Amino acid sequence: MSEAPRGGSRWRMLSASDAELWAAATADVRPSRGRPSRVHTRPELAAPPPEPKTKAEKPRRPPPPTLLDHRTQTRLRRGALAVDAKLDLHGLRQAEAQRALVDFLRRAQTGGARMAIVVTGKGFGREEGGVLRRLVPMWLQAPNLRDLVVGFGQANRGHGGEGALYVQIRRAGRGRNRS
Repeated sequence: MSEAPRGGSRWRMLSASDAELWAAATADVRPSRGRPSRVHTRPELAAPPPEPKTKAEKPRRPPPPTLLDHRTQTRLRRGALAVDAKLDLHGLRQAEAQRALVDFLRRAQTGGARMAIVVTGKGFGREEGGVLRRLVPMWLQAPNLRDLVVGFGQANRGHGGEGALYVQIRRAGRGRNRS
């Protein structure tokens, strides 16, 4: 950076590279409501405006699955929300279980199911739980299942408790680009 001019002024001119770095760092900063912007940019340093995105260029992907909300959990516990499908993964190896899970979710979505239970088991004898109990939540969050899964959460005691998960299934055709 250049030195401050004589006379004790604290303002100094930024070099082109410093100005570019500052513009990049503050690109998403907006002034508070009712306050004017104090940033004065030089037109030659301003970034070109982003090109408009069209639906044909980028298909919209549904958001990643989240945990089930409190209201949905309560409705399941009280029996006000039905469980439409169930998958038991006991005794399956990882690769078999993952294929079974994906196939099950696709069939359930095609069949119009909205809520399913996936039984993983608790994984007795281990503090951290069984392999499937740890892996199934990661599989449900994977990008390839975003078209199938809205959210998931631990099942209530009557449906398997710690050894099972509720899975909320996305309606067929939702979240996809329909042009």
